[in-house]
Amino acid sequence: MKIILGERLKELREDRGYTQKQLSDKLGLNSVTYLHYEKEQREPPLSLLAEIAAFYGVSVDYLLGLNDDG
Repeated sequence: MKIILGERLKELREDRGYTQKQLSDKLGLNSVTYLHYEKEQREPPLSLLAEIAAFYGVSVDYLLGLNDDG
């Protein structure tokens, strides 16, 4: 299975008009840490993944590419 978490994070962020800095501030993250998630250089902890999904109103399954029902 292709890893698409980073792609989904970037797509959702851009669709809603946030910069990486704005979004990382909203989530209480260092902007470099968030950048690593979008570039798939690091994986967010499950609790943060759930927070991001709730923030965007999508499922964790969607973020992980397990379904396309965003």
